[in-house]
Amino acid sequence: MGLGEEIAKVFVSNGANVLLCARNEKSLTEVCKKLENNRVKKDQIIECCAADISSEADMDRIVNKAMDLFGRIDILVNNAAVQGPIGPMDENPWDEWKQTVTTDLLGPAYLIRSVLPLMKKQKKGKIINLSGGGATGPRENYSAYAIAKTGIVRLTETIAKEVSGYNIEINAIAPGAMNGRMLEETLKAGEKAVGEKEYAKALERKKNGGASPETPARLCLFLASEESNGISGRLISAIWDDWEHFTEDRIAKMRAGDIYTLRRIIPQDRGENWDKQ
Repeated sequence: MGLGEEIAKVFVSNGANVLLCARNEKSLTEVCKKLENNRVKKDQIIECCAADISSEADMDRIVNKAMDLFGRIDILVNNAAVQGPIGPMDENPWDEWKQTVTTDLLGPAYLIRSVLPLMKKQKKGKIINLSGGGATGPRENYSAYAIAKTGIVRLTETIAKEVSGYNIEINAIAPGAMNGRMLEETLKAGEKAVGEKEYAKALERKKNGGASPETPARLCLFLASEESNGISGRLISAIWDDWEHFTEDRIAKMRAGDIYTLRRIIPQDRGENWDKQ
C-alpha cells in the first residue's frame, strides 16, 4: 500500500476516524487489520472499502458510506494514482493514456466535487491532493501522469478560490520520489522507453533508497489539522519545503502572494525587457 497505508496510520494514530479505500480488496483488508494496532480511542472508527477512483459509481458509494459511518466528512485525502504508459506519447496505447488521466485527475476531481456540498453545508473541510513528478516541469516519456498531476495542482488552486468563503482549505503536496510500484514499472519499461537520465535516476534510487513515506504522511496530517489554518491553494513539497516551521507570519505572506503556486515565467522575471512596442 505504501504511502496510502502510511497516511492512514498517521491519521489513526492521532485519533481520526478513517475510511480507507483502494482497488485491491485483499491488501486493503490486511492494512485495515494492521491499523487496529494504532487505535488510540475505543470508539474510533477504522473501516475499509474496495473501490476504483476512476468509477463514479464507486466514488458515490464511498461518499455515502463515509456519511453513514461518520455523519460528516471533514477531511479528504486524494492519494490514489497510477503511473500509466511510459514512453513517447505517440507510442503510448491511447486507451491506457486516457485511463491514466481519468484515474489521476478526473477521479480525484469527481470525489472533490462530491464532498464539497457536504463541506459547504458544515462550513468546514480540509482536502489534500497528492501531486507528483511532472507537475512543476516537463517530464518526458510520462506525459499522461505528468499532465494529470499538473492538472491536480491547478485544480487545487482553482477550488481554493471557489471555496474561500466556506472555511474549506485545499492543498496539494509533492511527496518526493519513493521506492515502490512506480519505480518498479520504470525499471521494467527499460532505458529506451524511459530515457537515459530518468532510468539512471531510477537505478540510483533503487540502490540507495527513495524518500520515506513517513514525511509526506506527516505533511498530510499537518494540512488536515488546525495548525495549517490559513493555507489553501498551495503545492507544498514534503521533502524540500520547511513546512514544519510555517509560522503565522509565513502563512500570512503565503495568503498575500503566490508562494508555492504554479505561475508563468515572463521575460521580466529573468531580467529581460521584451515589452510589446
